[in-house]
Amino acid sequence: TIEYMKEVPDGIIFTNLVDFDMLYGHRRDLMGYANALKYFDSRLDEIASLMTDEDILMITADHGCDPSYGVHTDHTREYIPLIVYKKDVPGKDLGIRETYSDIAATIAEYLNVGPPEYGESFLGEMLEPPSDE
Repeated sequence: TIEYMKEVPDGIIFTNLVDFDMLYGHRRDLMGYANALKYFDSRLDEIASLMTDEDILMITADHGCDPSYGVHTDHTREYIPLIVYKKDVPGKDLGIRETYSDIAATIAEYLNVGPPEYGESFLGEMLEPPSDE
């Protein structure tokens, strides 16, 4: 991801960190999962420093897989995590989304390519100034 950010001036970079799922989550390798998270976390500042003012970073998963769950090796979470970052945009809670497709709808709106069949964009919620409550 970092190398592409340095080489590609614009466009979409999609990075699939499959090891979190395949090697650690489904294998219930808690220490492997923890070490992978620590490493990923150690690179986030570098990723953020390479972002332009127009870039949006979305970190998510396709499902939840708790590596500490010992009953079976299937998916263990009903909801997926979603962290969205854009420079100079204050953090806020985007709530529990109705569908995973909201991510695609947000990307489509941001790129002005027309809405997908499913999903509701959260771009407006993300970019609106926080309330004084």
